[in-house]
Amino acid sequence: MSEKVLMKGNEALAEAAIMAGCRHYFGYPITPQTEVAAYMSKRMPKIDGVFLQAESELAAINMVIGVASTGKRVMTSSSSPGISLKSEGISYLAGCDLPALIVNVQRGGPGLGGIQPSQSDYFHATRGAGHGDSHMIVLAPASVQEMVDLVFKGFDLAEKYRMTSMILSDGTMGQMMEPVSLEIGEINEYDKSWALTGTKCEREPRIVNSLCLQPEELERQNFARFERYKVVEEKEPMYEQYRMDDAEVCIVAFGVASRISKNAIDLAREQGIKAGMIRPITLWPFPKKALSAAAGRAKAFVSVELSMGQMIEDIELAIRCSRPVLLCNRVGGIIPTVEEVLAKIVEASKVGGAE
Repeated sequence: MSEKVLMKGNEALAEAAIMAGCRHYFGYPITPQTEVAAYMSKRMPKIDGVFLQAESELAAINMVIGVASTGKRVMTSSSSPGISLKSEGISYLAGCDLPALIVNVQRGGPGLGGIQPSQSDYFHATRGAGHGDSHMIVLAPASVQEMVDLVFKGFDLAEKYRMTSMILSDGTMGQMMEPVSLEIGEINEYDKSWALTGTKCEREPRIVNSLCLQPEELERQNFARFERYKVVEEKEPMYEQYRMDDAEVCIVAFGVASRISKNAIDLAREQGIKAGMIRPITLWPFPKKALSAAAGRAKAFVSVELSMGQMIEDIELAIRCSRPVLLCNRVGGIIPTVEEVLAKIVEASKVGGAE
């Protein structure tokens, strides 16, 4: 059994990135993710890495583009408004087919909002996070250990598919402390014959560029990119099932909302309500097949979110609106209580005829 250490989520995430081979970090302070940058500022100089607090979020994401184009592992982190500022650069990463890892420790919004935890950047993350047709791989941890594990997974998937990966966390995950194992396995090697490494007068020059002025060529690139996305959607969905074997009410929740939901499910079971949960770990690709299969036996679904109801749309699409989907939500930095989730489960059991 590997030794565990007690770490804060943001700091565990940063250390995991270093262990995964990241030696370049560019960021800008914003609550509640500032510990990521602070940790990198102390660790990177000790391991021959590069830490740079950029003059702005825009500068940071463009520095990421520069390092990513050389094939090196690179990361930036921010919180909701800062990610909005990085959106143009995120689109450039997609247009250049460059792998990188972006961390969003969400806060409430819109606007400056508040510094408490939120999940209201779901649309922003899962719909591309930038202009044009593109996707990111979006990973949603529900524990500090998953903060560690999904950083490694995020880098791995980014390089495997030449895509940007995002860790979509929240203030609770970033600030809480839990025991974690930092043994995350070997670093996989992928073909990087596209990377800008200098010709050394030994090969033809390579070009990394998102500008394409010929419409037919740009169309070809977009179609080819989405063929790659189809492979990701087929092979890479990740999810956890909890007490779903006979569930008639299916909770769908991610991150901190899923932790609350597990307790509510246990209480519902004590009341004779057959409740279970599907927890998406990848928000994109969304685990559509798992939800579709659950719709074959579940009478109703409940989406538990720290937003005004963004994920509920993906649930309805996944099950083709074949079952009622209820929303249990709190916003503004408030986390639903176990009692609130339980009350919604009871309501769903009556709406769906599960009792």
